[in-house]
Amino acid sequence: MKKIFLILLIAASIFTGCNSTYIEKDAEGNEILHYKTAWGDKETMLINPEVERHDYDFTKLKFKKKRFIYDDERYEIKHGIDVSSHEKDIDWKLVKEDGVEFAFLRIAFRRYGETGKLELDQNFHANLKGALENGIPVGVYVFSQAINEEEALEEAQIIIDNVKPQQLELPVVFDPESIRWDESRTDDVTGEQFTKNTIAFCAKMKKAGYKTMIYANMTWENKFFDLVQLKDEPIWFADYVKIPQTPYKFTFWQYSCTGTIKGIPERKKSVDLDVWFVTKENPAR
Repeated sequence: MKKIFLILLIAASIFTGCNSTYIEKDAEGNEILHYKTAWGDKETMLINPEVERHDYDFTKLKFKKKRFIYDDERYEIKHGIDVSSHEKDIDWKLVKEDGVEFAFLRIAFRRYGETGKLELDQNFHANLKGALENGIPVGVYVFSQAINEEEALEEAQIIIDNVKPQQLELPVVFDPESIRWDESRTDDVTGEQFTKNTIAFCAKMKKAGYKTMIYANMTWENKFFDLVQLKDEPIWFADYVKIPQTPYKFTFWQYSCTGTIKGIPERKKSVDLDVWFVTKENPAR
């Protein structure tokens, strides 16, 4: 039986050439999303009807003067960055003056070699101090290579030991990673285990008084995370395209890894850029 193709709003061409993201509905009524990964691979994802969809109107999403703008009856956006020791010494006063309204700071990372050593980001405390002194709201993230719940809890503990909940206006983010360009200790970790690690991490952080969030891209939403089990966790979605490809609800969008921001050394030409979809206080419906 032939499949019936339904081209939805997100079918706008968001890649160069003729590539596009679109949803098709098959004969059984299942929705299949066709998308492209960050590495250019074409993939499909069965959309789970149990996972909440976003309600952003991407006809309102425009790129102007080197940044996105968005405004509708329900949402507006704020502009931010995420940084680590890779950005070296940051002048947070200049960052603020350049229009940055929030920041996510890497607080710790686990090495992806066999030993999986967990380390504090050497610039974290300087970045936290600089951002807060200049009135920039912050959240933190841990680059995880946890292979089980015990290691995920260890990653939660290093956050608890180094930052207080009241210093963070934004969430603590669990960022599990698969290392595509090299062998990694997480190569054989299943999606089921990654989901268990995430649940354990978030539960410990919430118990300690922190807000939590998950970092994900299309691959993670499709092949690793059980988003039904994680339905209460906000998503920080990474996708370096003109229109986010995911059909699912997300709060923050990391849209570039090649940005430039005043106050970050000029030799560093690859700052991550983000937007925050903020719900208006009295949204019209």
